[in-house]
Amino acid sequence: MDGKRNKVLVLSSASTGNSQAIDSLRVTCEVVEIPTIDQAIEALRHDQFSAIFSDSADFLPLERALVSQQANLILNTIGEGVCIVDDEARCNWMNKKMQAWPARVHEKIRRTCQEAFSLFSKQTSPQHPDSPAFSRSKRYVLNIDDQQFLEMIASPVINPAGQVVQVVAVVWDATGTRRLQQKIDAIDRAGRELVRLESEALSKLNVGQRLKLLEEKIIAFTKELMHFDHFAIRLLDRRANKLEMVISSGLPNDALNIDLFAETEGNGISGYVAATGRSYICPDVERDPRYVFGLDQAKSSLTVPLTLHDRVIGIFNIESRQRAAFNEDDRQFAEIFGRYVAIALNILDLMVVERVSTSHTVADTVCSEAAGPLNDISSDANSLMEQYIGHEELRQKLQQIIDNVASVRKCLTQAAEGPNTVLGAGQVKGEQDPVLAGKQILVADDDPNIRATIGDILRKYGAVATVVGNATEAIDQLEVRGFDLLISDIKMPDKTGYDVFAVGRRKHPAIAVILMTGFGYDPNHTIVRASQEGLQAVLFKPFKVDQLLGEVRKALQIPAAR
Repeated sequence: MDGKRNKVLVLSSASTGNSQAIDSLRVTCEVVEIPTIDQAIEALRHDQFSAIFSDSADFLPLERALVSQQANLILNTIGEGVCIVDDEARCNWMNKKMQAWPARVHEKIRRTCQEAFSLFSKQTSPQHPDSPAFSRSKRYVLNIDDQQFLEMIASPVINPAGQVVQVVAVVWDATGTRRLQQKIDAIDRAGRELVRLESEALSKLNVGQRLKLLEEKIIAFTKELMHFDHFAIRLLDRRANKLEMVISSGLPNDALNIDLFAETEGNGISGYVAATGRSYICPDVERDPRYVFGLDQAKSSLTVPLTLHDRVIGIFNIESRQRAAFNEDDRQFAEIFGRYVAIALNILDLMVVERVSTSHTVADTVCSEAAGPLNDISSDANSLMEQYIGHEELRQKLQQIIDNVASVRKCLTQAAEGPNTVLGAGQVKGEQDPVLAGKQILVADDDPNIRATIGDILRKYGAVATVVGNATEAIDQLEVRGFDLLISDIKMPDKTGYDVFAVGRRKHPAIAVILMTGFGYDPNHTIVRASQEGLQAVLFKPFKVDQLLGEVRKALQIPAAR
């Protein structure tokens, strides 16, 4: 016992003949004598008693009063509004929660209850008032001026004659849940639009244009839907285990240039998220040892992984100048949108696969299908040559046909061989080109045939071509001398084309850059990353001489993005 005396209610009618027992109670308890049942019921409403001492005749009304008191306590304590409405939309009773809502909410609830009353009455079956179809409750969603959303369950009150006499409504505020679902739906629609545009509308754009449009849409959706103004997207270069910056908004250059790796320690929150695949809410950057420099005067951050097929391909980092700016809802929104961002960026890479693999498939098919007809044409032309000995003009035309067949067959064979050729290189005669003349061009490719062929072609048009066999040699050249144009393969054994690109742009900001690829999928996101930083073009092997020369002329004439 804590020393507090128990309080006992004693009805005066029970005192008669029981004075000795009541005196005994006073020794250990606080006795409160009440003269009438009505006063006892009122006392029970406002005070707490450990026991009641009464005549048996008074027990039943007191019990009912206690039950009523407990029922009122429960109905006024629960978080939902409860009311009873009749067929004329009059509210006969409501609990305190319901009373706290404004008049416009009461009006909406009463009218909805009247609608439910009418519906229940039409379903009335006096012969079977307890049937499930008759007594079933109905659920409603109430929109209050597009500002508040309520959910309501209406249930019929049925008299012994099987008639609906009232409707009991239980109502709760679902605005938060409703808006949460609306936001999730909006993010889902935005994500689907992002992916749909990437796979359909962007197919006619080059890689740089695709990335630019994708970047614009990601920034717009992130700001409009999630109200995130300061964020960065980094993609994981698996070979170096490094997080490379791809898209950013509102962050200073110092934060964007920090080298981060997918490691749980020593590489900030982004490195931790990339390494573990787990989202991270940082409510106070000053107290979190994992946080590294980001937004100026940042107070909190949210970082989620970009995942594709359960594999982390990067991170999505959002920062705020307010402490504790992000909650679990923000995390959920960012994760959902992040999945679509990962898909959209992956589609950019996969477009390379589609273009390269399709060109190879077409070349193989055409070679197979054209072999027979080409042989027939060549055979017929040779036969006619023998028949028309002495008709030199006609024989010359037939010889041209035979030569053309041989040229077509050679081109198809080169295409079918794959990316280690430049189509049409053997026919290049070359002439001084005013755009290429005297231009210093560095060519880097680990395939000796490719780099030698490109170097020869460029020299025939007046360029000064330097060819190297790997990325390290290319970087060494860029460190010691300047070039007007860099042409580099993406996939080389020592480093990536992006490594060469990055050194070239750092040492020579005005240098134009063209990257080449023949392997399809770009696991290190070289194209995506370089396109954001001023890449002029991408050549997909095997490419034609005209394509090479066209991109080279264009790159040399257009100032490089800085």
